[in-house]
Amino acid sequence: MIQQFITDAKRGNIDLVEHASKALESAHAINKEYRYIAAWADPVARAEQLQQLAKTGNARGKLFGVIISVKDNLCVQGVESTASSAILKGYKPLYNATAVQRCLDEGAIILGKTVQDEFGFGGFSINTGTGIEKPLNPLDKKRTCGGSSGGAAGLTKKAPFPHLALAESTGGSIANPASFCGAVGLTPTFGRVSRYGLIDYANSLDKIGSMALTVEDAALLLDAISGPDPHDSTSANAPTDPLTDIPRAIHGLRIGIPQDSFPETMDNTTRRVLMLALQQLEQNGARRLDIKLPISTKYGLAAYYTLAMSEASTNLAKYCGIRYGASEALSGNYNDYFSRVRDNHLGEEAKRRVLLGTFARMAGYRDAFYTKAAQARTKIIQEYQAVFKDVDVIVTPTMPLVAPTFDELKNLTPLQHYQMDVLTVPPNLAGLPHITIPIGEAHGMPVGLMITAPHFHEHKMIQVAKSYDKK
Repeated sequence: MIQQFITDAKRGNIDLVEHASKALESAHAINKEYRYIAAWADPVARAEQLQQLAKTGNARGKLFGVIISVKDNLCVQGVESTASSAILKGYKPLYNATAVQRCLDEGAIILGKTVQDEFGFGGFSINTGTGIEKPLNPLDKKRTCGGSSGGAAGLTKKAPFPHLALAESTGGSIANPASFCGAVGLTPTFGRVSRYGLIDYANSLDKIGSMALTVEDAALLLDAISGPDPHDSTSANAPTDPLTDIPRAIHGLRIGIPQDSFPETMDNTTRRVLMLALQQLEQNGARRLDIKLPISTKYGLAAYYTLAMSEASTNLAKYCGIRYGASEALSGNYNDYFSRVRDNHLGEEAKRRVLLGTFARMAGYRDAFYTKAAQARTKIIQEYQAVFKDVDVIVTPTMPLVAPTFDELKNLTPLQHYQMDVLTVPPNLAGLPHITIPIGEAHGMPVGLMITAPHFHEHKMIQVAKSYDKK
């Protein structure tokens, strides 16, 4: 666990400069082969600052000396932050995102920015911007890392040094890649972590969370970044009790299993691994209850993509080449210019989502699509709240399959890509906290189990996850 490393670093038992230098060297070697880092920070200079603090007895912070990576849609002062989009190439923020600043305040060392799907538009990290290579699964380079936080998950699994990853989820962008790469992915309640400094995909859905190799370490990072922020009116003044000292015992805890959480398309090997995990939780003392989530199952995907694309189309409107984003030689009228800039610098999936989101908000269609989707989200939240009166957590597979190969992905339509999110979208749409943990392998690749808790009850899902986590 990383906690012991932090203790040793504070006591001066670790040469942080040497540690950072070796980590940077190994990260560069990994990056040449697996392509996880989009831009580099200066971890050695930061380590020199912390080393001096340790020497003078002033080492402080929950993350002292820990090397972290930051998803490319979170602003890091002075480090190129593009959300893996060509339209933001060269953008170096003048400030840190609140989550990033809180990590620095707690003594973290930033390694660099991790590759993702452009603006978070995708579940397989294959929709990277022009000139940005897709990351490769750390266990099989012919397979995807998942997305959109693919680089974060791949590096978390592959790094030979203590490492934590700041990631972000809109519809499953933490759980999905963590599951595909065999890492722990923790997505908090919407509002627990400030979104200030996040290059938004969908404002009402984006959540900043953590990735690690253990539940304890993922909870440690969430502890460091949680809390209200005057820069973000949607951040919640919710209790922030430590999440790292939660007991493993789950005797009598009620776990709900949705009847539709094991799709017919799931292969038998993956299904068997998941059923064994559920049996293990019961052996650990949990009570299993079958539940139904009919509204979430039927309308979750449609409501999510309508709302997410609608918000994305408004968020990307500012990247027109006049004030924000890449620019070109000015010619023709402004509409022609805007169209040319966006056409040349946005990827195909980004264009698709902008068009679909714009259509859903158009006069004459807004009530039929956007408004209906917003109403469906309210119904879904209410459905979850009703179910949580009878169970403490909900347990499902994280993904209906193991990480697919790039060749397999080529044969899928955009709609089939979206349908892969059938299990991760509903809790994200409802703003619920959830954590995915690796529980075994199928066909030589990791299988993840997702545990979802009521709003601001992260401690419940962490308790269940720790009862299973072997590390």
